[in-house]
Amino acid sequence: MAPTKTAKGKAAATSKAGAKDAKAKAAKKAVLQGVNSHAQRKPRFSVTFRRPKTLKLARNPKYPRKSIPHVPRMDEYRTIVSPLNTESAMKKIEEHNTLVFLVDIRSNKRQIKDAVKKLYDVQAAKINTLIRPDGKKKAYVRLTSDHDALDVANKIGFI
Repeated sequence: MAPTKTAKGKAAATSKAGAKDAKAKAAKKAVLQGVNSHAQRKPRFSVTFRRPKTLKLARNPKYPRKSIPHVPRMDEYRTIVSPLNTESAMKKIEEHNTLVFLVDIRSNKRQIKDAVKKLYDVQAAKINTLIRPDGKKKAYVRLTSDHDALDVANKIGFI
């Protein structure tokens, strides 16, 4: 014989159906009216709109944009073009312990000082530069007292 439904089971089934029905009606109301219909507008006290400050993340690249870093663009061989051995340059070598070089137009005094140190193993005390009327840069490299410009010029080979 099949079991019959009791009154208690019937009441539980109708309450479940009522809950589902209420939930469906609430969903219908939310769709028709919208859920944000009760929100108020925030008052603006200025006529100028300022874009809000948002999160700014640091760059996190997936791959390097350059495959290899470039070699130094101004190395010592590019900085110093040639030594100058005019009469006035020779006078500077003998009397003022100063070497005279033609250098790259874009090089600065620090680069010239480093290049002289690397190429000729001498310490420069002071460097003066000028740009000649033909557009080339000339550098006067005064050596420290412990180095002799005449010896360095002989080592370079232009005397």
